[in-house]
Amino acid sequence: MDTSDPNITFDSAGLCDYCTNFDTEIKPNWHTDSRGASELAALSEKIKAQGKGKDFDCIIGLSGGLDSSYAAYIAKEKMGLRPLLFHVDAGWNTDQAVGNIEKLVNGLDCDLYTEVINWEEMKDLQVALLRSQIPDQDTPQDTAFFSALYTFARKYKIKYVITGANYSTECCREPEEWGAYPGIDKKLILDIHRKYGKRPLDSFPLVDIFIYKILYQRLLGMKIVRPLNLVPYIKKDAEIELERRFGWQKFQHKHHESRFTRFYEDYWMPRKFGYHKRRAHFSSLIMSGQMTRDEALDRISRPEMDEHFLKQEFEYVANKLDLSVAELQELFDGENKTYHDYKNKRWMIGVGAIILRRLGLERRLFR
Repeated sequence: MDTSDPNITFDSAGLCDYCTNFDTEIKPNWHTDSRGASELAALSEKIKAQGKGKDFDCIIGLSGGLDSSYAAYIAKEKMGLRPLLFHVDAGWNTDQAVGNIEKLVNGLDCDLYTEVINWEEMKDLQVALLRSQIPDQDTPQDTAFFSALYTFARKYKIKYVITGANYSTECCREPEEWGAYPGIDKKLILDIHRKYGKRPLDSFPLVDIFIYKILYQRLLGMKIVRPLNLVPYIKKDAEIELERRFGWQKFQHKHHESRFTRFYEDYWMPRKFGYHKRRAHFSSLIMSGQMTRDEALDRISRPEMDEHFLKQEFEYVANKLDLSVAELQELFDGENKTYHDYKNKRWMIGVGAIILRRLGLERRLFR
């Protein structure tokens, strides 16, 4: 990490606050040994008991990427659960992601439900976000993924939602300046869409952060479970295991299961805003002992994808969004803005984040 995170701080020894937070908040409370195994076993029995007599005892959002794929494997093979695998098709799946999902569904012998987002609405919201000029360009996809999952789980009274979120590969949370707005802010999304959207979002799933954090989880009892924090989860080992067991194929980098996210993180974000999300991704692997700092600096010194490929992707994204290449280039060259330029309730989300940290429910550095 470097000062492209405007709020980063360093102590007298040159240690940044991400490392300090990892050492004081995450590491002492992260158990993947016998303590984690015991907690995982107790959790498994609890979920099974709650799910008796039901078709499924939990639901897992599956993208085809590593974290969600390994979470599905742990839930079925190690915890002995009966999960429903839930996939949201927002129009940007890579062929590799689709193949991985199919291999896991067949290999784990699980049922799959796929929610297909209305493409015209998805496209309209994505173009509106591009016109807004803010860094948070994955907001439409993230909103669709989580809103659809939580809505489905609530509708069919599935209490346990298993997620691939973890400390091993995500202990360094991306700062919000890098397009990591903390949660689904319905006020922000609708304000941007009112300004730049052209069609109503009649069927687009949009569940505000306070609905799923307070109503669904705190009042109605929905539980978010992170089993990867209770098992030894090493990125390379997990990739090998999934490939050996199911023929699953690893990606070149995190989030490459979505063609838009790959373009956004490898081209749009670093070249338009100067932010490299790989810094946070690699920092997580460094802190968890899976990568050296020298390896990370070498990798970050060059683009993840070659120039010819990125040029082709620029054209692909423009065409898919019904923009000319010149129109997309004009948006790329436009004046950068932030969520501060639009109506939002970030201050309320910030208060909620502080409460979660004080309760020990969020240990990553949040800002």
